[in-house]
Amino acid sequence: MAPEYYGTGHRKNAIAKVWLIPGQGRTTVNGKQMADYIQRPTLEVQVLEPLQVAAVSGSFDVRAQCMGGGIAGQAGAIRHGLAKALVSMDEGLRGAMRRHGFLTRDSRVKERKKYGRKRARRGFQFKKR
Repeated sequence: MAPEYYGTGHRKNAIAKVWLIPGQGRTTVNGKQMADYIQRPTLEVQVLEPLQVAAVSGSFDVRAQCMGGGIAGQAGAIRHGLAKALVSMDEGLRGAMRRHGFLTRDSRVKERKKYGRKRARRGFQFKKR
């Protein structure tokens, strides 16, 4: 049986479990082809960046299970998990993944709304007279 490599990725409120399996380069997300699931070419390119940096883009199938968040957050979580899976496959890739920022969890999340304000930071319009 061919070895599988696993990585968990996080971005915003999204979590992705990513498996890397030797194959023809197919990518499935939640049982669908990536193009059908993500539907944004820019996000598709972003998801597959770690494979290009590792120079293994056509030789592995990627299977991802996502939950939480939206499409952009899930795409970032898949990228993060894919980079972690590549590092578990070959520890020598850690430096390249770190240099491109794929192993750092993007900690930016939506700021909560505060009481007495319209949004997170926007106050009501001040009227002097």
